Amino acid sequence: MPQTEIPRVALYLQDAHPIREGMDYAKYAEARGFEAVWQAESRLVRDAVVPMAAYAAVTHHIKVGSGVINNWTRNIGLLAATFLTLDDLAPHRIICGIGAWWDPLARNVGIQRRKPLTAMRETVEVLRRLLAMERVTFEGEFHQVHGIELDVVHGRREPRNVAIMIGATGPQMLELTGEIADGVVLNYCVPPEYNDEALTRLEAGAKRAGRSLDDLDRPQLVVCSVHEDRDEAIRGAKMLLTQYLAQQPHIARASGVQPEVVQQIQAKLGWPATKAQIEAAMVHVPDELVLRITATGTPEEARAKVQEYLRRGATCPILYPLGDPKMMIDAFAPQ
Repeated sequence: MPQTEIPRVALYLQDAHPIREGMDYAKYAEARGFEAVWQAESRLVRDAVVPMAAYAAVTHHIKVGSGVINNWTRNIGLLAATFLTLDDLAPHRIICGIGAWWDPLARNVGIQRRKPLTAMRETVEVLRRLLAMERVTFEGEFHQVHGIELDVVHGRREPRNVAIMIGATGPQMLELTGEIADGVVLNYCVPPEYNDEALTRLEAGAKRAGRSLDDLDRPQLVVCSVHEDRDEAIRGAKMLLTQYLAQQPHIARASGVQPEVVQQIQAKLGWPATKAQIEAAMVHVPDELVLRITATGTPEEARAKVQEYLRRGATCPILYPLGDPKMMIDAFAPQ
């Protein structure tokens, strides 16, 4: 594929592959010109930090991001120390993607997601100041720290170049992202036109901080099911969507999925959902929805769909491979 077509592209890994396979995919993506590899952390399945360290250890220049951790479950001092440590392993290559998590999962593990905008604002401020190697005192509603700093005795004491990117879906969080973050991780399982309103909200927040939309990087997660057999590609994407629409209602709302479709799916899924339950519920997910909110089909069809997200303001697709990751990497490789 010509390099000018999609010059920036990134890989997204979740829990579908053993971590050592993910390490091989990260190396392969780096060799094929991908700019970043992002590790998911959403369900109670796989922490993002351990795989990020593994990917960073076996690569040389590809960036490594969390896509995304949440701002509720890690103490702010530990959070800063974690990303300092990752930057020690891969200097100037680490991205902190962070989000507000979602219910019912957060509620089910005892987290009350009250005032998510205030909580995120405080987290980003304290995290950024700590990574700048400042001594920080902060009295907030969610974070209270007293004269703390990253206590580097042996190693680099200069401020750390770790971009803070908020995984924002709702309008208010998008505006906050435009105001305080280095960029946004736009969500997946949404149609390209979702980006129109998202960029309007980002720009409004950026203006409050004296910035413009162009000051914000805007990578976007995109589910990508590539197969020479179009029906097989659709089936692969449908299995994922069935689970996500039932378990992450904020994504279902952003996708424009009718509530009755979500209810039909939820009626057949347990928690965690079994493969048999997912296959039984898949019949309620129409092919048209799959094609509208994912990059699914032959390599040519998937690339064309990704271009739609770029035309709507995304700056770099973060491709979530369904099926053979190397086939997808080859289909989108800039070199």
